[in-house]
Amino acid sequence: MSAPKTVSFTAMKDGTREDYEMLAELEKPFHAMTADRVLDELRRAGEQTLEGYPITRLQHGLQSGTRALRDGADLDWVVGALLHDIGDGLAPQNHDRMSAEVIRPFVRWDVSWVVEHHGIFQMLYYGHHYGWDRNARDQFKDHPCYDSCAEFCERWDQSSFDPDYDMLPLEHFEPMVREVFGRKAYDPVVIREGHVSPLTSGVANA
Repeated sequence: MSAPKTVSFTAMKDGTREDYEMLAELEKPFHAMTADRVLDELRRAGEQTLEGYPITRLQHGLQSGTRALRDGADLDWVVGALLHDIGDGLAPQNHDRMSAEVIRPFVRWDVSWVVEHHGIFQMLYYGHHYGWDRNARDQFKDHPCYDSCAEFCERWDQSSFDPDYDMLPLEHFEPMVREVFGRKAYDPVVIREGHVSPLTSGVANA
């Protein structure tokens, strides 16, 4: 059995073009399994309680994604809603930003912006109970995604802690996750920098 291929360097600055071309080729299978890792993280979230809440972290994501789908949201918004807290397991103090980085290469610009900022927008509902500024979101009043983030939180996030809600199972969303993470990373046709899309089409999905 032959030894696995390795680079010729021990410091990155000493690498050759051949080294980096080899690495790019060897990394392709790992990149192709991004959706699998995201789905695995969601499944782990099913084992993690939201302390004090009557649902798991996975159930919160499933409820959010289900509400988005039933509201007639498109693929990017549905997957954004499903995964808006995917960073919670490793980065609970800045989960919103980590979650945004997970999806940023594969979804529209406005979706990743909303996921990145949903934490501060959610403070509207509870910040005053901790003595915080519940209107801290207003620093983004002039941002083109302000209304989208406010609507995202109102419709799909703050309302999704109901243990009796008829949420769809993860299996229903798996093909959507695979489609999104199967896209070419940072494709400008997908990212559409500066474009703000409506959260819903006005036509509800089943």
